[in-house]
Amino acid sequence: MTSAPAPSDPALASRHAALDAAVPPLPVAPPSFTPWIPIRSLSPRHRDRILSHLIGLPERDRYLRFGYAASDGQIGRYVSGLDFERDEVFGVFNRRLDLIALAHVAYPTPDSPGPQAVEFGGSVAAHARGRGYGARLFEHAMLHARNRGFDTLFIHALSENTAMLRIARKAGAKVERAGSESDAFLKLPHETLASQVEQWVGEGAAALDYRLKRHARMVDHLIDAIGEVKSGVGKTPGQTAKD
Repeated sequence: MTSAPAPSDPALASRHAALDAAVPPLPVAPPSFTPWIPIRSLSPRHRDRILSHLIGLPERDRYLRFGYAASDGQIGRYVSGLDFERDEVFGVFNRRLDLIALAHVAYPTPDSPGPQAVEFGGSVAAHARGRGYGARLFEHAMLHARNRGFDTLFIHALSENTAMLRIARKAGAKVERAGSESDAFLKLPHETLASQVEQWVGEGAAALDYRLKRHARMVDHLIDAIGEVKSGVGKTPGQTAKD
């Protein structure tokens, strides 16, 4: 089929051009993508930051995270008892190196009774909600658990912790409710070369992101110190910074 010839009448051609200009083109939807979130593996030297994050949670969030209204002392004992050799602890840091999202992935010991399943627990600072940190931490835990040879990841949470259970359901977990408490079980695929590479690349990128943020903080502190020195130089002898 050949295309229709252009109208030879100049007036008709002008009307066609005006009509084309009056009809706006169809909008093109922007490509959808999930922004990358640097999730860093934590170690015993991060205990103080972990403690600060958990103690900074509001009372309601503490209740949902631990299943009871945890006091500062109880949270301190929990952080002191973290086993970084057996388990994995992940976190998301902001530019000020504040820990704004945290996940604890607890692995079973070989001699533990029952099925060999991995337990996930997480929390996000109140001011950092709605950015997908909880879901990304859960996906991160899924990747690490499957790469360590486990086939089941589960969450034990209060039934009213709808945000956490929603994350599990969206990932494909089966949620079983028993009154005020619920268990979510997610079957994991076997590890592959691709999943191992994904973990390796993600860890390297997150470590680099953390180093860059730390260096940026050092530069900020240096600039602040230089500013304080300059302001002090301009003062008369005996005058303090508060004068």
